[in-house]
Amino acid sequence: MVKSKIITVKGAEIKIIHINDAEYISLTDMVKGFGDDTMIYSWMRNRNTIEFIGIWEEMNNPDFKGNEFVTFKTQAGLNSFNLTPRKWIDTTNAIGIISKAGRYGGGTFAHKDIAFEFGSWLSPEFKLYLIKEFQRLKEDENDRLKLDWNLQRTLAKVNYHIHTDAIKENLIPYQITQQQAAFVYASEADLLNVALF
Repeated sequence: MVKSKIITVKGAEIKIIHINDAEYISLTDMVKGFGDDTMIYSWMRNRNTIEFIGIWEEMNNPDFKGNEFVTFKTQAGLNSFNLTPRKWIDTTNAIGIISKAGRYGGGTFAHKDIAFEFGSWLSPEFKLYLIKEFQRLKEDENDRLKLDWNLQRTLAKVNYHIHTDAIKENLIPYQITQQQAAFVYASEADLLNVALF
């Protein structure tokens, strides 16, 4: 299941999707303040872009087809050279850029590293605001996770005391010695720890 979030950068709402423990930022949303999707194609025609996304793939994608990358790199910059996100993905088996069809939720998405580079190509000011908003989103998520963890920890602590008190009151026989009671209590508490954790 793909989770999505929205950040606002200089008035533009930009969708971020989470796939396989990585964030992908919508390049389609990023270009709305600058033009249309053809800007993505223009960016992908650039030799520096091809080198950047190719090196990123080599570092992060064991199934990347490097020979096709070399072919694109040698053609980049020529007037006849054209590259779309779909062609890049299909030819090189790339994972850093995702192209999704559809009116709602469709568009071109890029791993955050690549999206920040694209933001720099659009405008250095836009890139800085994009990074700032992305970091704010991550800080908000981390704060929420800390709260959830503390809440769960507190609930576990309260429940643990309820369970251990129940062991003392209901499972330890009255006719045994203090040492035997400690042994029964410890074994029941160990069983309780296994069940809870």
